[in-house]
Amino acid sequence: MNTDTTTAAASSTRPDQPLQLVLRRAELAAQIERLTPQEGSNSTIVPGFFLARVNRVGEPVHAVHEPAFCVMAQGSKRVLLGEELYVYDSVNYLVVSQNLPVTGQVLDASPESPYLALRLNLDLATIAQLMVDVPVEPPRVARESARGIFTGEITIELLDAIIRLTRLLDSPDDAKALAPLVVREILYRLLKGEQGWRLGQLAIADSQGQRICKAINWLHERFTQSLRVEDMARELHMSVSSLHHHFKAVTAMSPLQYQKQLRLQEARRLLFNESADAATAAFKVGYESPSQFSREYSRMFGAPPARDVRRFRQAAMGGSA
Repeated sequence: MNTDTTTAAASSTRPDQPLQLVLRRAELAAQIERLTPQEGSNSTIVPGFFLARVNRVGEPVHAVHEPAFCVMAQGSKRVLLGEELYVYDSVNYLVVSQNLPVTGQVLDASPESPYLALRLNLDLATIAQLMVDVPVEPPRVARESARGIFTGEITIELLDAIIRLTRLLDSPDDAKALAPLVVREILYRLLKGEQGWRLGQLAIADSQGQRICKAINWLHERFTQSLRVEDMARELHMSVSSLHHHFKAVTAMSPLQYQKQLRLQEARRLLFNESADAATAAFKVGYESPSQFSREYSRMFGAPPARDVRRFRQAAMGGSA
């Protein structure tokens, strides 16, 4: 397993952290804790801006992560993409620049010291405009398609902008006028950071990043159908080999593996939320073989469908799985 090692336990307690950063992080944590009296993800008056609070470490959560900028004010979290592990905390942010099927798990949380975080959905139109105003050139060694997920260290300038955006939640009239400006500053700070070129690739017209974005959307629209990579490549004006190469560079998986993740996540949703049986769920997401579905489901979620549903229902009722 590959690891993008932004190790929480080490980085959160680094002795060389400036006092100003420590105080700012404490202020952000206090703001989020005050604004999230209940657990879970909470929408705000700023479109695409969410605050989250978790009081205990839970099971891994499988989901398609939308393009977003994620900041931890307190606690830490790990995100698994394919075989790659990304860990981030209050010192390091996470950016997901493409729709990626990931597995996330909160690592540190308790009622006394809850996990406190925020998420800002990425506005590609604003990023594209910023790229016109402030062009970001990738390093010479990284002109190829870049992974659609990365971590970076939170600077004092970036943290200040984040705190100002959070403060605006107490002033709806001010937020309406000023939040778009602060969001623009946050995106600017990300683009100017060491990893900013990775985000900028997505906003360059007809770039490989944009083409892979279209390929991902293509799969989301047709994931229940039989996949013909030749058709996708033709639609995107790419060769099959080029599509495979750039798709894997961005997502850490092949188009077929990506489709499988989408199918299995949707099947699990049908099992949990719509009380579908395994055979029905398998058929609805495009599987022709129930036994193949059961094998691949078990490999991804750690248990066959029926046992996974029982475990989920027991947990929901407060029992032990």
